[in-house]
Amino acid sequence: MAVQAPPQLIGAPLDGFADEARRALERHPEAKLLAFPELHLFGDGFPDRQREEALRGAAEPLDGPRVEALAALASELGVWLVPGSVCELGEHGELFNTQIVLSPEGRLAGSYRKVFPWRPHEPYVPGDRFVVVDLDGIGRVGLNICYDAWFPETMRQLAWMGAEVVLNVVKTTTADRAQELVLARANAIVNQVFVVSVNCAGPTGMGQSIIVDPEGGVIAEAPDAEPTLLATDLDLAVVDHVRTNGTAGVNRMWSQFRPGEPAIPLPVYGGRIDPETWQPSNFS
Repeated sequence: MAVQAPPQLIGAPLDGFADEARRALERHPEAKLLAFPELHLFGDGFPDRQREEALRGAAEPLDGPRVEALAALASELGVWLVPGSVCELGEHGELFNTQIVLSPEGRLAGSYRKVFPWRPHEPYVPGDRFVVVDLDGIGRVGLNICYDAWFPETMRQLAWMGAEVVLNVVKTTTADRAQELVLARANAIVNQVFVVSVNCAGPTGMGQSIIVDPEGGVIAEAPDAEPTLLATDLDLAVVDHVRTNGTAGVNRMWSQFRPGEPAIPLPVYGGRIDPETWQPSNFS
């Protein structure tokens, strides 16, 4: 279940978030997963300025009391819990925007540091790896945060790692949410995966959360920025069906090549993203 809601204030007791999660489950007790927007626990009012000093003051390592309390909440609720992303204090004092997944048993099942912070507005250090998490009873989920979705490499890598669903937690407060809806569908189509993009509600965010199937069809969407719940049962067998039979019954991108055909060089990035060679003009 995707929970489109306004962010909680930085430093607010977690009791408010716990009540929010309980209310969502009361409305949809069948839900196995609760997913909240990016930085859901780190709002600073309206307009949301994401003040670096406030974020850094609230940052904790993933073995700190905040994640411990959230893990206990996941255990109490008996669901997979994605409380959006959190401000993680790194091993050397870095500030990361980190998506976490907590299991129904109350353990940290996975974490992902945002690879593409929204420059120049976000103060976070980029992460350096992509992450998928196997959720018992659900499937393999790829972790993805907001602006990451603008870079097709991120979704392709997660699909390559076996993700059947990509969970894109979002805090979009600007008019480009319209483009993000296109990207959600396009990323689902070209990778033949489900995409869940959950944005924060107004007045901070633009809302319009969306759940897309592997052929780009919209399963559920929020029409506006009002708080809402998107609850749906994803049949992950559809991923294999679409890849076997093709999008619209014709396009099987993962079966494009045949044994014995020549390899195709892919020189872009030289095998990695290096800030020194990021500009397209460097590739001739």
